Parts: sequence; C-alpha cells; structure tokens
Amino acid sequence: MFDFKGYGGLLIEGAAITLALIPPSLALGLVLGLAGALAKSSRSRVLRGIGQTYTTVIRGIPELLVVLFVFFALPVIVNNALTAAGAQTQVSVSPFVAGVVALGLAYGAYATEVFRGALAALPKGQIEAARALGMSPRLTFRRIVLPQVWRLALPGLGNLLLVMMKDTSLVSVVALDELMRKAHVAAGATREPFTFFFAAAIIYLFFTLIAEIGIARMERWAARGTGRRAAPVPAPGARA
Repeated sequence: MFDFKGYGGLLIEGAAITLALIPPSLALGLVLGLAGALAKSSRSRVLRGIGQTYTTVIRGIPELLVVLFVFFALPVIVNNALTAAGAQTQVSVSPFVAGVVALGLAYGAYATEVFRGALAALPKGQIEAARALGMSPRLTFRRIVLPQVWRLALPGLGNLLLVMMKDTSLVSVVALDELMRKAHVAAGATREPFTFFFAAAIIYLFFTLIAEIGIARMERWAARGTGRRAAPVPAPGARA
C-alpha cells in the first residue's frame, strides 16, 4: 500500500483542478471546431483561408507552445494593442484561463477536421429536400444538418477528448496547480517520485476510463433510431 505521507489531499486538489479544466476547454473547442469546419466548407475564399490558417498553425505546433504563447505572449500583444489605441487598461491571463484557452484552441483545431469529415459524409440529397420543403438555411442546419453531424462526429470527438484530458498536464508549466504539478511538488518534498507519479498515472487512467464509458453511452444515444452505431469519423492527427 502506498504511503502518501500526508500529500494525498494535495493530489485530490490537483485532480479537482484538472477536472475543472475539461468542461470549459471542451466547450470552447467544440465551438471553434464547428465554426472552423463551417468556414473550411464555405464558398467564401476568405472564410476558407481563415479556417485553413487556424488548423494549419495550431496543428503544426506542439500544444506546450500553445500554452506558453497564450500565457506569456498573448497578454503582451493585447496590452501593446491597447497602449497603441490610447487605452490605460492592462490585461493579464491567469494560469487557469490560459489553460482553458490553449486546450480549447488545440481541441478545436483537430475537431474542425472531424466536423468537416462529418459534414462531407452527410447526404446532399437531404439538404436539397429540406430546401425543397421551404426550410430556411438556419432551420435546415438546426434540424437536418447538426443532429446528423453530431452523430457522425461523436466517435472522433470522443477520441480527441481523451487526448485533451491527458494534455491538461501541460498546463503545469504555467504554475497551475493541477494534478501533474501537485504530484511533482509531492515527489520533490518526499523524494519518492515513483509513488506520486504512479498515483497520478492511476488517477489519469481512472478519468480516461470514466470518459470512455460516457462516450460509449453517448454514441449509443446518438445512434438511437438508426439501428446501428454511429459511423466513426476519424480524428486526423490525434494521438492515441
């Protein structure tokens, strides 16, 4: 049995912060992913260029650099712009907010390709039928496109969620007291790195297993009435 030497509470606090990072990062990533997919599927060359630039840049650099950029560089850029505009206000980014933004940006870039694949897999005849029935573009998207895109994209999005859950450990570099940082602090104080890093690994594995169960149930719910599971749309570039 592992002896946590009074640092068990520290690990629990870190695990709670790690869990708190996930919902807002996921929400931001889904919004960015859907917006990016619509932009890349648009007839507008400008929108396609914006979507392509976003996915190329974010997927082309390590997530660690995204975290560092959001925490260190983004406030400098914003403050310089405010100063140039004559504003006296200065902004700063907390480690938690930086983590949410960085994880959301990374998730959204990969989710863009998942949503785009789901949009491409949607039968065009259904959209044409909706238009023939007099549905507006907004109503067609809400009642015909979005429910089916969600079902087709869910397996790929679930895989990306598991990747993002592990990537929360990267936020420790900006001094956010999430699970990995707490484990590092406890390991340094007790000089028992194996104990605390192994405990952190078990906690991450537990979170992942719970997420996998939830994702499987959501896939079954999304595929109800179709007589089959959701056809998976792969997550391009996602790590296992």
